[in-house]
Amino acid sequence: MKIVVTGGLGFIGSSFVNLLGTKGHEVLIVDKFTYAANINNVSSINYSILKKDICDVTGDDLGEYEYIVNFAAESHVDNSIKDGKPFIKSNIEGTFNLLELARRNKKIKKFIQISTDEVYGDMDDYGDKVLADESFPLIGSSYYSSTKASADLLVQSAGRTYNLPYLITRTCNNYGVNQFSEKFLPTIFNCIKNDKEIPVYGDGKQIREWIWVEDNVNIVYDLMLSSNGVHNIGTGETWSNIELINLIGSILNKDIKYKFVEDRLGHDRRYGLKTIYNYNFKTLEEYLKEQI
Repeated sequence: MKIVVTGGLGFIGSSFVNLLGTKGHEVLIVDKFTYAANINNVSSINYSILKKDICDVTGDDLGEYEYIVNFAAESHVDNSIKDGKPFIKSNIEGTFNLLELARRNKKIKKFIQISTDEVYGDMDDYGDKVLADESFPLIGSSYYSSTKASADLLVQSAGRTYNLPYLITRTCNNYGVNQFSEKFLPTIFNCIKNDKEIPVYGDGKQIREWIWVEDNVNIVYDLMLSSNGVHNIGTGETWSNIELINLIGSILNKDIKYKFVEDRLGHDRRYGLKTIYNYNFKTLEEYLKEQI
């Protein structure tokens, strides 16, 4: 079975490719080798690579395949605030191009769009402890989340108009090996390693839900083979940013220096997903202790 994985050299995409390798699938990785791509992330032996932007990929490039899994995206919120154009191009135009190719592929079994809990917006806008299920409205607080929400809607419209089978997974914050240095946890570790102050947005009480990347990709794989429609992937494990910094300090038995900086524009206070999964998830604290 041939599976196309876009963004397969990135953090989550490469974990998925490695999982496919253990299952014996033929994999075509499509990646334009941005700053976040790293070929060393991939350990699977049964794959080939197409170095190309998803906006420019053609049907001839991909050949025939049964599944296409779209991890490719511009994903850093701060970058989207500075310049939203790359997000429009990759997240919207790129997804549209892939959908056009997929619906013309006679062997397609499913189009899988990897989305985010950020498309639901700030859960505190709905009240304390409210969690988003798959029926919640999509509200973009940044160009990143807005473009991801737009991509989700494109996928759903292709499903309705062209009967393209699809799966959209909306997952919480991932952590694990090979995560790019700009993300929250690697930033903390880098600051600790170099004895620098950790910058903390606002009051540091923004709450995020966390999942180990290997748990996430295993659920995506299971859903790819068994389900259609929209599925949230969450764990129920939530930490405020400042709690997480203090947790790492406790594990290290070290006083960590941090400074509060001006809050991010449009910063959501809380994300939270209502999900049906009962996996034996690895907790963030377990993972951190393994790394330290």
